[in-house]
Amino acid sequence: MIKSLIEQKNAKLEDMKRLLGAAKTENRAMSTEEATTFDKLDEEVRALDITIKAEERARDLELNVASEQKKKELTAEQIEERAFDSFLRDAIENRADMTKTANGAIIPKSIAKRIMETVKDISTIYQRATKYNMKGELVFPVYDETTEKITCAYQTEFTAMTSKSGKFTSISLTGFLAGALTKVSLSLVNNNDFDLVNYVVMKMAEAITDFFDKECLVGTAGKMTGALSSTNKKVAAAQTAITGDELISLKLKVKKRFQKDAVWIMHPDTYEVVAKLKDGQGNYLVINNFTTGFEPMLLGKPIELDENMPTLAAGAKAIVYGDFSGLTIKIAEDVNIQVLREKYADEHVVGVIGWVEADSNITEPQKIAVLQMAA
Repeated sequence: MIKSLIEQKNAKLEDMKRLLGAAKTENRAMSTEEATTFDKLDEEVRALDITIKAEERARDLELNVASEQKKKELTAEQIEERAFDSFLRDAIENRADMTKTANGAIIPKSIAKRIMETVKDISTIYQRATKYNMKGELVFPVYDETTEKITCAYQTEFTAMTSKSGKFTSISLTGFLAGALTKVSLSLVNNNDFDLVNYVVMKMAEAITDFFDKECLVGTAGKMTGALSSTNKKVAAAQTAITGDELISLKLKVKKRFQKDAVWIMHPDTYEVVAKLKDGQGNYLVINNFTTGFEPMLLGKPIELDENMPTLAAGAKAIVYGDFSGLTIKIAEDVNIQVLREKYADEHVVGVIGWVEADSNITEPQKIAVLQMAA
């Protein structure tokens, strides 16, 4: 708003200069029409000056430049958000509410919190995984009862019992650094009516969501490990076709006590194949749940679509099913933001970098199962 008013004022001042310049060049007095126009422009400039000062006063009060009482009324998040907005626009010099690092990075904690909350809302798997925010190495004991498990059975008096016990292994979560860069047009930055903070939050959240969805599902060798690494699997009979019986078998790979929060995750192309499956009476296996806004359900469980999942192909792990709290994500470093105002000046944009340090792995393998296509 203020920038627009200043631009209007400057335009009118230029018009006034042109009127005076024309008369001066021709060595004459201004005509009656020119004088009337000049007076009208002068009146409009004065009115704009009053409005600009009022806007600046209101802004300063809101940003706590002039009023300590206002600071007490605003929450820390509001102060930080508005300071971040002002920093992006370079509207004020007083940025005491921003945390600065030695290299000039601006790290607004509330903005980082909003980004991760948005990631949680829009991510396929991040919202369902078990999450820890801590630095250093995080070690989980993992109980494996696939080879032998503790059992209870009838015993004969004075006869020694046979000891049985599952095997404990451990999984360590460290941290791998990842970053996302978005460029914001200076035309948007200079538009005071544009919600710049929400734009940055959404762009960062979308980039980080894409990263987490891919890594927490597929993973990267030597980096984060995803749900598709599960060894609890059902192998399909075909390379590019799925049967209803195979889906039932896959679901039963997850024990009953872990079924409550289980979901299916698959690629949209795989869903197209699954959605066309019918039972012996010609009824589709996938149904739309009218109570949850037509959310597709398969064998009583919701279906989530994710383009990071492999499509149907020989040896591909095409569907993952289960309770994804069995996947643990460790956030070693909260998202922090760096604003680069000079680096991309020749592109007429501002660079915004979001950094995150994380690791992931399956810590409860009995909760997650995958359908692997025939080799």
